[in-house]
Amino acid sequence: MALDTAPRLNSLGFAKPEAQTRVVVAMSGGVDSSVVAAQLAEEGYDVVGVTLQLYDHGAALAKKGACCAGLDIHDARRVAEEMGFPHYVLDYESVFKEAVIDEFADSYLAGATPVPCIRCNERVKFKDLLQTARDLDADCMATGHYIQRKIGAQGPELHSAVDANRDQSYFLFSTTAEQLEYLRFPLGHLPSKDATRALAAKYGLSVADKPDSQDICFVPNGNYASVIEKLRPGAAEPGDIVDPEGRILGRHDGVLHYTVGQRRGLGIGGLETPLYVVKLDVEARQVIVGPKEMLSTAIIPVREINWLGNDTFDATSERHVLVKVRSTRPPREAVIRPLSATTAEIELLTPEEGVSPGQACVFYDAGSTRILGGGWIWRGY
Repeated sequence: MALDTAPRLNSLGFAKPEAQTRVVVAMSGGVDSSVVAAQLAEEGYDVVGVTLQLYDHGAALAKKGACCAGLDIHDARRVAEEMGFPHYVLDYESVFKEAVIDEFADSYLAGATPVPCIRCNERVKFKDLLQTARDLDADCMATGHYIQRKIGAQGPELHSAVDANRDQSYFLFSTTAEQLEYLRFPLGHLPSKDATRALAAKYGLSVADKPDSQDICFVPNGNYASVIEKLRPGAAEPGDIVDPEGRILGRHDGVLHYTVGQRRGLGIGGLETPLYVVKLDVEARQVIVGPKEMLSTAIIPVREINWLGNDTFDATSERHVLVKVRSTRPPREAVIRPLSATTAEIELLTPEEGVSPGQACVFYDAGSTRILGGGWIWRGY
């Protein structure tokens, strides 16, 4: 009888003892990443906690409910002290402003609906921070994201989290195959956020009952307009609210105050048919409104595609998949028609409302939990 001589793999997938496996944990100061760090430390790994200071520390000290702010840096450091592993704070403020905040402001002013959390993962956390982890001679980097990394026939694959209510695959579609080799997501298999908090209580963490962050970290209380006005003075120029034929229905205080699909706050009551924002014309300073059916979109142009499938993206003329065009919506059946290695036309079998340039379109395998990648919606038809 043959003996199994294959080396034992630890929980992070390495054939060596936990104490000899260094893992950098990206710590935001919230309960999720704190639990990841505490769990790995308890299992005996050589844990190094790293927190990124992404925007003004002084202004952040008084702000609650967002990641990477002053109070959160304090919380991350405290968890590291409680669990007995080193913790470092890296100043990435200028990188974050150039790679994330400036593009957010410019795309919003161009009438798009940007998703800066994706760009932050893509351009800061999974790029610069990941390189820092390599510089620290770490074997891998772990985060508190709710998503799963599974080993398939051709290597690591990205899969949705077990808890669909916490799944963050929409925000991680641009993770490359190379990055996926190095990343670990220890929370993706948990059944609920309650399970995460139970682990935090088990480890005696001070953040066990800390509320989840709700806003984009640099947008207090979800007030996009006030942030844009500070970043781009003079952006709130007034203009006309018009119907699709160009008839003036009212005035507005700046295109930046509106998003495609918006109904409330238009200030043009008294009409028989409810009207929605269907388009923003920044150059003409016009907010175009129309009936709800004008929001329906079946054909979506997508670019900057990151493909995580086993074959090359443009290897077939079309693919039947599921796609998400907003993080809060369930996946819908669609057909992808590649135009190049990084561009495609997406046809939704059931039209969606409120599809807007600047949003992500994420691809899912129709027969499994696997994420096949995604791209950016860049214009309407």
